[in-house]
Amino acid sequence: MPRIYNTLIIGAGAAGMMCAAHAGRKTLIIDHAQKPGEKIRISGGGRCNFTNRNTRAQNFLSQNPHFAKSALAGYTPDDFIKHVEHHKIAYHEKTLGQLFCNHSAQDIIQLLLDDMSRADAHLQLETSLINVTKTESGFEAILEQGGKREAITCYTLVVACGGKSIPKMGATGLGYQLAEKFSHKVTETRPALVPLTFDGSILETTKTLAGVALEVTVSHDKTSFDEALLFTHRGLSGPAILQISSYWREKQPIKVDLLPHLDCFQTLRNERTRAGKRALHTVLADFLPKNLAIEIAKQSHLTGNLADQSDAKLSELAKAINHWQLYPIGTEGYRTAEVTLGGVDTNGLHSKTMQSKTVPGLYFIGEVIDVTGWLGGYNFQWAWASAFAAATAIASEKK
Repeated sequence: MPRIYNTLIIGAGAAGMMCAAHAGRKTLIIDHAQKPGEKIRISGGGRCNFTNRNTRAQNFLSQNPHFAKSALAGYTPDDFIKHVEHHKIAYHEKTLGQLFCNHSAQDIIQLLLDDMSRADAHLQLETSLINVTKTESGFEAILEQGGKREAITCYTLVVACGGKSIPKMGATGLGYQLAEKFSHKVTETRPALVPLTFDGSILETTKTLAGVALEVTVSHDKTSFDEALLFTHRGLSGPAILQISSYWREKQPIKVDLLPHLDCFQTLRNERTRAGKRALHTVLADFLPKNLAIEIAKQSHLTGNLADQSDAKLSELAKAINHWQLYPIGTEGYRTAEVTLGGVDTNGLHSKTMQSKTVPGLYFIGEVIDVTGWLGGYNFQWAWASAFAAATAIASEKK
């Protein structure tokens, strides 16, 4: 006889474990990894940026920008913060509402494991889903662990296996395959929150400046972010670049203001009057990292002191600093992407419960759905909120 569960959850990541902790009795959560919560473990430099105080639906990309509102309202950052405090996990706010563990991301993993234990949810690792079919009363799944296969039955199936980002940690497209198996549409998927790559002269510049970082404004179309940029041997990274990567599309430019909130042209004119005998790169180094100032001066082909430069030349230089337009050739891909943009089409899901509109008992939660947050704890908050919405609905069902 196959084992019988109320709920089977595919994926022991943030959303899966959160759901298992609240879905009620007789829940089985499986994952092919050796340990649960691997993306939690590496997040935030090992300290887990577990939520953002400022989370709003506007912080997420989706073909339906309103879909996330209900779940986010049903389980807020304050709700998770209170839970963290209840577990006596020390944390701090880094910037822009981003909250991190003081000690380790493992604290969040342990919190979820403790919650699952109290809920009597069973965690089964190093287990693969071989097949799953819909039955009259629920689902039948074939699982494989250690070369042995077994059939289980469940009333409810929750897909929480994330997207394609960071395949070295076991990420696959399984969630999308399951969606399509049950006739759910999947929107276009692509790497998001990912460094951008370049070629030609821009790549040579980024290689020369690799390791240099500064606060900038990066924009694409009508979207912009004021955060740090980092030059690398492959191109550009840093929070500002990761943020704009979710909006950027191939063959389109991005714009970088290397001195945001400073009128570079007027500043250079004032400096020319005040200290015209200074070298151009020396003046620029008052406002920019030294190596970047030297590189900009070199690429401007302006010789002599600041007093030797006309308004026209200073205007052209200022434009290159305040309005640097460049064309990425691509991204570093899923290998380094923090999340996957796109996913299971929200038109096929109930926004209050994450349940399929066409397959009773089938739920999708977390990153697998076409809801992608900004950098800074938003995607974890979506994991908690979407999982809680589904779990609440599942627990309320009488089995």
